[in-house]
Amino acid sequence: MPRRWRHRSAAALLASLAVLVAGHPAAAHPEQSRAGTTYYVGPYGDDADAGTNATYPFRHIQKCADVMVPGDTCEIVSGSYEETVVPARSGTAELPITYKAAVGADVTVNGASRLTGFDPVTAADVTEIAKKDPYAAGSQFSDAVAAGHVYSTDVDLGTDVSTVQVFTDKKMDIEAQWPYPGLDLLGPTLQYAGAGSADATISDAALTRPAGYWDGARALTGYWYISATGTVKSSAVGSVTLDVAPPCVHKVVPNETRYALSGKIGELAHPGEWFYDPTAKKLYVYGDDDPDNHRVEVKRRALGFDLTNTSHVTVAGVKLFATTVQTGDTSTGVTLDGIKGQYLSHYTDITRGATDCGSTVTRGVADTGLVINGTHNKVTNSDLSLSAGNGIALRGQNNTATDNVIHDVDYMGTYAAGIAVQGNSQTVTHNTISRVGRSGINLQWNTVDGLDPGKDVIAYNDISGYARLSLDVAAIYTCCSAYMMGSSLDHNVLHDPDPSTKSSTFGISGIYADNGQSDLVIANNVGWGNREGTVMLNGLGTGSHDNLVANNTGGMTLFYVKEAGQSTGTRIYNNIGEIRGLTGATDGGLVLSNNLPSTTDPLFVDAANHDYRLTADSPARNAALALPGINDGSTDATPSLGAFQYGAPLWTAGARR
Repeated sequence: MPRRWRHRSAAALLASLAVLVAGHPAAAHPEQSRAGTTYYVGPYGDDADAGTNATYPFRHIQKCADVMVPGDTCEIVSGSYEETVVPARSGTAELPITYKAAVGADVTVNGASRLTGFDPVTAADVTEIAKKDPYAAGSQFSDAVAAGHVYSTDVDLGTDVSTVQVFTDKKMDIEAQWPYPGLDLLGPTLQYAGAGSADATISDAALTRPAGYWDGARALTGYWYISATGTVKSSAVGSVTLDVAPPCVHKVVPNETRYALSGKIGELAHPGEWFYDPTAKKLYVYGDDDPDNHRVEVKRRALGFDLTNTSHVTVAGVKLFATTVQTGDTSTGVTLDGIKGQYLSHYTDITRGATDCGSTVTRGVADTGLVINGTHNKVTNSDLSLSAGNGIALRGQNNTATDNVIHDVDYMGTYAAGIAVQGNSQTVTHNTISRVGRSGINLQWNTVDGLDPGKDVIAYNDISGYARLSLDVAAIYTCCSAYMMGSSLDHNVLHDPDPSTKSSTFGISGIYADNGQSDLVIANNVGWGNREGTVMLNGLGTGSHDNLVANNTGGMTLFYVKEAGQSTGTRIYNNIGEIRGLTGATDGGLVLSNNLPSTTDPLFVDAANHDYRLTADSPARNAALALPGINDGSTDATPSLGAFQYGAPLWTAGARR
């Protein structure tokens, strides 16, 4: 859904903290900082020390952040650091400030804190709980209590249960819910609305809890392209009625709408589950033994590094657990290198009280994962996983994400992605992205106030396992009604989508230019396993104009390109694979030429093993329109059709590790 990215003026939030410790060498001798002072941090350190000797380091990374000036380095030894680091000042282009793990060190900036003091829940406790929730008595929860599997501790986790995140031994637990989804966030057990479902009512014979049991529960629904959350207004045996029908589609669809219900302690009965009572400020967990025998943690800090007012800073070799990094609108020259991030962002609300479609589908797109605002910043060589939203939100302008491995993200199934690209002039190359709720890359187009826009480059990425929790999607998805200034989507390998829903699989493609995207270059991509082919153009709305779709392998689908003027300027050249929607496709103005008919065998080297290079006898040789910069490199006199030029060096996609 289109949104205008708004540039916000940065405030000098930390100016009052910029005073150096009295007598510190960097303050007394600024010229020393130009040579670069190295400070050390370790869990055995003391912030009262000078920090310039590894034997007597600072205790906290924040102490480095308080004292460092341009050219300085903070070297961090092995340990877990439970803090949000907020630099007091920026580096410069010539003298950046660096935070890095020491050679061989295992450094984690931890957004969670440990909980202890768990006690077994007793039958007497159940009696007390039942005074507020009578359905707790005689439930699966009370059975689990009787079996000695439920423990509790007093803790204040706030009033919003949707932000609570609990871990046991570094693995995320799940809120008690029905059906029990299991512990695979991208492979939950799914329940579907049954016959008789309509409007805001879910009917299902499997809903056997007594009337009123689910009243006030939270509901997660998913259908087609929309995941949403709402509240159960009323419930009976065999049905629940939500306070409002799911946004966008405005109905519950029998056998198509998946759903889950949470917020009732009676469902706390399975391994890895928890329930939080915000009124009593008490956390309950299911365990086979005393949770104090394990490391139980709860999320406490959203940001590990808050770089909102920071430029020319490098963070290298650091792990992030249950936390993330965010730059600001004025940030420039920030590098995140070799980050290993797990559980970057978490939420279980989606609709958040609104009922409009746009704000629901875009939940998490702009503000989750590593959030890169500003200009000329980059994320490189990083491993990112397990986020309710993005792996990376690449916002602003002229930022880069390259050589990253991203997986198991967007477990809430919204338009968040492995990499959510917003703004413009962004570069996303050589990333390996797999197992995502919806798309591997979600490419949107927004301008940035005060800057001239330019094209995005999305190239040499390997994307698989997309469409896990949402449909009408692609490995690379772009929407809606934007003129993309020649943005190039090229040399990507897009394969093996893996929808877990049994709903219709419409719209699963390699690249999907949805609802009127124009002025794209989609070239030299290869895909397999995609229902709609490697490329899909949907001109619904403003039309699909001035796109070049050339030298792709794996087929394509054309929608809403046939009405007069609906696809003027679009050229489809030199592709291999079936083109669906071909009949009458040129009526809207697009031009088709030199595409290999689907009835002709292209004679690939080894199609069964996805080697789509051309054999010597391939009819795709010497058959292409020459497109300089697109299909150069063939050893033949005339270029080849498809994504691989005959005789040219084999190109590969994905992170270069």
